[in-house]
Amino acid sequence: MSRIQDKTFNCEKELTLSVIGGKWKMLILWHLGKEGTKRFGELKGLMPGITQRMLVNQLRELEEDTIVHREVYPVVPPKVEYSLTEQGKSLMPILDSMYEWGKNYMENVLESTETEKNAVK
Repeated sequence: MSRIQDKTFNCEKELTLSVIGGKWKMLILWHLGKEGTKRFGELKGLMPGITQRMLVNQLRELEEDTIVHREVYPVVPPKVEYSLTEQGKSLMPILDSMYEWGKNYMENVLESTETEKNAVK
């Protein structure tokens, strides 16, 4: 965990966001947590818009932070699978809550704002 150990955090929330923050990490964790072990190409296919380089970097950081496990099989062509560690699995209730919050926000705030805009026109 040298990536995290070298930093100073003012609070635990800041540390949590450092581990799971960003555009792609939560999506990676969501897919691995809900759908199980995935190969690199499967993950890339589930996230339109992510570049190969970005996916590699995000997976490496999650692996270094002991959130994701990378299993390399000694076969030709190389086979690599990604799964959540126990530490990674412990994030799923948080991601579930974030999903529910986002869904509720979309339904109650964004859609009502859109309806108000249309009524004014």
